[in-house]
Amino acid sequence: MAKAKSTAFFCKECGYESSKWMGQCPACREWNTFVEEPVEKKKPRGLGPSASRSLSGYSGGDRRIETIRPALLSEISIEENDRFPTGFPELDRVLGGGIVGGSLVLVGGDPGIGKSTLLLQVCRNLANSGHKVLYISGEESLKQIKLRASRIGEVYGELRFLCETNLSTIEEIIKRDKPEIAVIDSIQTMFCEEVESAPGSVSQVRESTSLLMQIAKGLGTMIFIVGHVTKEGVVAGPRVLEHMVDTVLYFEGDRHAAYRILRGVKNRFGSTNEIGVFEMGEQGLSEVENPSEYMLSGRPEDASGAVVACSIEGTRPILLEVQALVTETSFGMPRRTATGTDYNRVNLLMAVLEKRCRYDLARFDAYVNIAGGIRMNEPALDLAIVMALISSYKDRPVDPGVILFGEVGLSGEVRAVTMAEQRVKEAVKMGFSTCILPKTCLDRMKPDGSIRLIGVSNVREAIGYLE
Repeated sequence: MAKAKSTAFFCKECGYESSKWMGQCPACREWNTFVEEPVEKKKPRGLGPSASRSLSGYSGGDRRIETIRPALLSEISIEENDRFPTGFPELDRVLGGGIVGGSLVLVGGDPGIGKSTLLLQVCRNLANSGHKVLYISGEESLKQIKLRASRIGEVYGELRFLCETNLSTIEEIIKRDKPEIAVIDSIQTMFCEEVESAPGSVSQVRESTSLLMQIAKGLGTMIFIVGHVTKEGVVAGPRVLEHMVDTVLYFEGDRHAAYRILRGVKNRFGSTNEIGVFEMGEQGLSEVENPSEYMLSGRPEDASGAVVACSIEGTRPILLEVQALVTETSFGMPRRTATGTDYNRVNLLMAVLEKRCRYDLARFDAYVNIAGGIRMNEPALDLAIVMALISSYKDRPVDPGVILFGEVGLSGEVRAVTMAEQRVKEAVKMGFSTCILPKTCLDRMKPDGSIRLIGVSNVREAIGYLE
């Protein structure tokens, strides 16, 4: 008799399972995210070769485990060669210093942004350094991969390619060849034979990632996973996918522009605030060693509404240009637009200006933009946004040699920000002559005379420098 098949409903956002359809997921509270998929009861997979060896002395009769012994922290050794570089210092910074053996890294981004190109270049660098690399593609043929690889440079090491989507076959090949690094492009094309859902479904993505995690931890193979993104910009599939992996990287930027930003949103082995800046060229991606110079290139001269701010991403200070355009509205309700920063934060700062500084901004449209296509939400940009809005409102340009940073509170006070000295040093390196910063930060700093430091305690004092 044929085995009866059952179905269940899964949430596409978080992977919550239910026996019936529901309009709202009780776990993540999202609406209309349940899909029906077939399920089959099966035995859970083991934890990998290391766990199998540890359980070899297990006795089922007396329920004793003889060979498993918890380890003390002092008994665990960490060697310097546990991390190895990828050949891209920008990527190494985002990863926390390099690749960690046995880790599982998820790389997401819009179509055509450069995910496959970046990982192919990483594979080439690692192979040329003597590492054994396996690139597995479920979307391209071997000829298509060679056409794409022909423009990134010669490969001298052991870099092998495989076109396969069956994870059972991929598992056997990885166990047989034992590569140090493997790339899965992409997770939405992979499928497990035990799961009867279509590739890319919630069940398949979850089971495929679970299997790859067991391979990475059991064999010590470092695995990169390419993930498609939804129209909202998050990795397609259940949110449990991001919880299972060790590191989640997002490739951001306009695919029609030359520059890309690699941002870490989860990292078990390093900071989650680091970013890497790359430029797309004819021979693939190249690093941008000085992002501040790129962000400030093409600045307008004597234009109102344009100021320079300093933001911190991880340990790196980045100078960027904040632009604002304030114009009288033609309708009853003013329009507010923010590109590259938080829309609600712009509304909050405009409310502070209306209440604390008595500016009548309710009759004006306001447009705020972070030049260069980068997105920054750090509170240290508040003072720069305020100055850009007032500069455009009064049609008075800010001195091009001035840089600003500081957080603005609801009372109009300018609050302290972290790493003020690093921000000032970056401003000196880029040739700025004056820095307007929170007064509390100025009191803690030692002026060196290379730049003029002006401390302000509220937004009215900062706006006074425009008079």
